[in-house]
Amino acid sequence: MKIAYAIAAFFFLSLCVAPTLAQSSSSTSDEASDVRAEGAQYARQLSSSAPFARQTAAEGLARLADVEQKKMVEGYLLQEKEKRVRLALNWALYRMGKAETLFQVVRDLDSGRHDQALEYLTQLDSPDPLYLFLIQDNTPLKVKLHIVEVLGDLGNAETVEKIKPFVDHYDPGVSAAAKTALAQIEHRLADSKTEGQTRPRVVTKAREP
Repeated sequence: MKIAYAIAAFFFLSLCVAPTLAQSSSSTSDEASDVRAEGAQYARQLSSSAPFARQTAAEGLARLADVEQKKMVEGYLLQEKEKRVRLALNWALYRMGKAETLFQVVRDLDSGRHDQALEYLTQLDSPDPLYLFLIQDNTPLKVKLHIVEVLGDLGNAETVEKIKPFVDHYDPGVSAAAKTALAQIEHRLADSKTEGQTRPRVVTKAREP
């Protein structure tokens, strides 16, 4: 009798769980389908005659990180003449996994497109990729200054040690940027620590036997 009850319970649970799993799988599939459709739409806009539309499309693909469009984006980059669009395409390719294009984005920090490059770099998931540009001797001074500014927005405890040497930099602009960045990071870290300390502790009431 116990075995019969167990078998019945098993089938009942299977009937309850199966629709949930199917619904979850269907939801994931729908989301992936939506991303593909949106990515295809942006890809079509890359052929627009309007530079702003092409730039917006590239930025949309970067946001989606749609690797299915990577080859197409590479092709458009080869023929693109507008520099702001090229920058957006390089950012999209970086987000799609082509790590070397980050060098092109960073290089544009020393150009009339530095605000656009700054906006992209502050969207990085981690400050780690930017550390290399701080220690390279061939990195232009203006680029280092802007990298320090970005690290002020992105930085963590590890970043503090990376920036500290630049506080005494011979260039006043770099030195000032380093001090500002350190203040930003330390303030953010202090806020995070305070939030962790003041967060109310949830006490679960023990069940009575």
